Amino acid sequence: MAPTLTTAFARRWWMAVTAIIENLLFSAVLLGWGSLLIMLKSEGFYSYLCHEEGNSSSYNLSQPVTTPASSEDSEYFEEDLGDGVEMKPLVPEGPLRMNGWLICKEQDEMLNLAFTVGSFLLSAITLPLGIVMDKYGPRKLRLLGSTCFGFSCLLIAYGSYKPNDLSVLIFIALTFNGFGGMCMTFTSLTLPNMFGNLRSTFIALMIGSYASSAVTFPGVKVIYDLGIPFITILVVWASCAGLVFLNCFFNWPLEPFPGPEDMDYTVKIKFSWLGFDHKITGKQFYRQVTTVGRRLSVSNNVKQKEVVGKDGRTLCLSTMDLEMDCKPEEQSESFLKSIMSPIFLLSALTMSITQLRLLFYMGAMNSVVEVLCDGDLNTVSLYSSIFGALQLLCLMTTPVIGQIMDWKLKDCDDGEEDKEPLSKGESKTKRRDRKIQKVTNALRAFVLTNLLLVGFGITCLVPNLQLQIVSFILHTVVRGFIHSAVGGLYAAVYPSSQFGSLTGMQSLVSAVFALLQQPLFLAMMGPLEGDPFWVNIGLLVLSMLGFLLPFYLIWYRRTLHRELRQKAEDAKIYIKINGSEIPEAFV
Repeated sequence: MAPTLTTAFARRWWMAVTAIIENLLFSAVLLGWGSLLIMLKSEGFYSYLCHEEGNSSSYNLSQPVTTPASSEDSEYFEEDLGDGVEMKPLVPEGPLRMNGWLICKEQDEMLNLAFTVGSFLLSAITLPLGIVMDKYGPRKLRLLGSTCFGFSCLLIAYGSYKPNDLSVLIFIALTFNGFGGMCMTFTSLTLPNMFGNLRSTFIALMIGSYASSAVTFPGVKVIYDLGIPFITILVVWASCAGLVFLNCFFNWPLEPFPGPEDMDYTVKIKFSWLGFDHKITGKQFYRQVTTVGRRLSVSNNVKQKEVVGKDGRTLCLSTMDLEMDCKPEEQSESFLKSIMSPIFLLSALTMSITQLRLLFYMGAMNSVVEVLCDGDLNTVSLYSSIFGALQLLCLMTTPVIGQIMDWKLKDCDDGEEDKEPLSKGESKTKRRDRKIQKVTNALRAFVLTNLLLVGFGITCLVPNLQLQIVSFILHTVVRGFIHSAVGGLYAAVYPSSQFGSLTGMQSLVSAVFALLQQPLFLAMMGPLEGDPFWVNIGLLVLSMLGFLLPFYLIWYRRTLHRELRQKAEDAKIYIKINGSEIPEAFV
């Protein structure tokens, strides 16, 4: 039932559009944590940790006790938001409640721990996913991811049925949610390989839809506030994940998507007459046919040895190279060299710092807004919805980074000389070097992203509620930019066969580093009494390390320029010695 690569190439636009929609609704929805947190509190998850006496939130830990309100102000202190959530933001007497359930600091800390586990898996699981996807293709992972996402929705729905007994299921559910969402995201990142010179732009669109998926839970909260039961919403959502399964089953091929430089989708040969059934394309076809031709050109009086293939079939010596793996040692050495390269190490450092900065803000946002608005939970809910709605900016802004990464690549030299003769009097135009142009584009992308990250850190230092809207916008734009910039850099610099493994390794490193968000959150809620100022100061200073990568790219670009000039000088000497204007004829 799985289509071939040729069929998938013909359906690439359908697959790209549906992948963007599926990423919006099913990938990293956990990033809309602020709205999910309010719904979980409204459904009573871990409410049993709160007690009638001494009940407190992050607000009343650090604020003085308010005086009782008069009867004229009763409507302000108790408001029913439709049939969904009932909020009592400034109850003068008794514990704080949300939709009838107790809320407290201990509940916040436990739910934030669940968010930390889920967000960790969103990044950490990418390394094994990348290795598996590079070898077996995206189809099976996407099928598994949609199944896990649907199962996570059903687990949350079951836990909300008896929250006092089943609250622990939220940890398992968010684990499956993070794993399934990352399977959806990661498999979609290989799809842009079918779009040639627009690959970085489509990578940016896929990452933008992934980052914009944080708008999903705020949208679910709007439906929830209209009175639709939480369990019903989750069951319908799980059913929609089944549609993703079917779309992948009928449209995604078994084979990995090769890069545009490695694949010719119009060449497909089945070598059953040579003793094996591989389907090979593009450069692999020409390399392997050359090997067969060289073997078959041996004198006929040389007796061919017989060897046994991997599946027990008998092969002649001339087809042995086609059956065996292609240079595994060289590939492993190349991958190790890529991991140890300064570009990868500095990009992993930049990504780690940015992830910690962004995830800490997500986890602490509701508590910070609660302090700034003097504990008004209606305002907290409003700002959480605003933050979620602004996540769509990721989808609209990430193509900017994609365009920066693809800037003037069409005008670059592909490394092949023009074969067409020049007309009389026409001068040969000097074209840009493709590798240098890619490095230049990446440099611009990371400089812009790091400047926005520093600006975001500065706005977080100002304790002004309205200014947090600016922080929301910068947070959203930076989150889309950093993923797109890193993805575009890897697609430009490293082989397409290593894209999944390198992205997974980088995500694993950044996920481990981002685990620091939990102790930072506990420090803010405990010793700092809900004030994130000093935590933000430390993170702002740490963000300055992100400029190390652009500085290295400047040095690396100068090195490439020197090598290019040296190569040009060597070519001039070569032409002069041979007395010809066509040096490749003497190679």
